Amino acid sequence: MAKLTIALAALLLCFASGVAESDSTADKKTFRLDDSGQRPDATLEDVSWLVGSWDGTAFGQRFEQVWNPGSAGSMVGMFKLYSDDGVNFYELLLLLEVEGSLEIRVKHFTPEFVAWEEKEGYITFPLVGIEDDAIHFSGLSFYRTDEVTMEGYLAMKSESGVREEKLLYRRSQKH
Repeated sequence: MAKLTIALAALLLCFASGVAESDSTADKKTFRLDDSGQRPDATLEDVSWLVGSWDGTAFGQRFEQVWNPGSAGSMVGMFKLYSDDGVNFYELLLLLEVEGSLEIRVKHFTPEFVAWEEKEGYITFPLVGIEDDAIHFSGLSFYRTDEVTMEGYLAMKSESGVREEKLLYRRSQKH
């Protein structure tokens, strides 16, 4: 389990450096903010369908994720990846209204709740685009398939290039 935690940390930290972009454009589910830095206008209301408790599978394991309703310009989220062997890692997430658009900030923690990133550090996913049933941050997309399921895609750098990791979500409770 520790090896998987270290491997995931390395992959996510490579992503944080801005190197992630899908190699295949035909099957691409994630997008990257272009060099212009132009971000679409959006508010928390536009992504309110994320609110609630979710569970699912990713990285060959199970996860739980919760998004609280927006207030004071932010939504708080929590994520836990685990298997029968125990917790692999935790994430604290902030979905923020920033300069008329949105961004997600993520901080990762080991099973012992030690931060992966430096004390002031976190990974940022700025908004790239928004649709009725999809939200696209740079390197991270959510697709709502119906009221109780969604798919997430995370662009991650690996030794063979950049790949997209699929997360399958099922709503376990709506707030």
